[in-house]
Amino acid sequence: MAAQNGRDLLLKIDMTGDGLFETMAGLRATRLTLNAQSVDITHLGSEGWRELLGGAGMRSAAVAGSGVFRDASTDARARAIFFAGETPDFQLVIPDFGTMTGSFQIASIDYAGSHDGEASFEIALVSAGPLAFEAAP
Repeated sequence: MAAQNGRDLLLKIDMTGDGLFETMAGLRATRLTLNAQSVDITHLGSEGWRELLGGAGMRSAAVAGSGVFRDASTDARARAIFFAGETPDFQLVIPDFGTMTGSFQIASIDYAGSHDGEASFEIALVSAGPLAFEAAP
């Protein structure tokens, strides 16, 4: 895989619950973290090596993004999701890799601004169910 523009890594939100996704407003940076807990089944007969139970354990994903306000509708949707505690579908588009889709809860939204600059925000999402992955063509 050749080097890709960071701006091509997109976080999208299902605006109305109908499966039509729109890119989150003004993101400048986005990050995806995938986690899988292991289940240790090591016992006295393991011959000195740790043993793990395949296919067991909890999997999770976390998405973080930061940027500037440019789109009132996605900003309003994110605030509404947070205050209502909803877990709508989001998409993370990873260039030349694929698209991950699933329900996420907004864990935090940070707003900041300075007197001589633009208003900015940071958002953190945590997975709230199974995720689907579609590989890039």
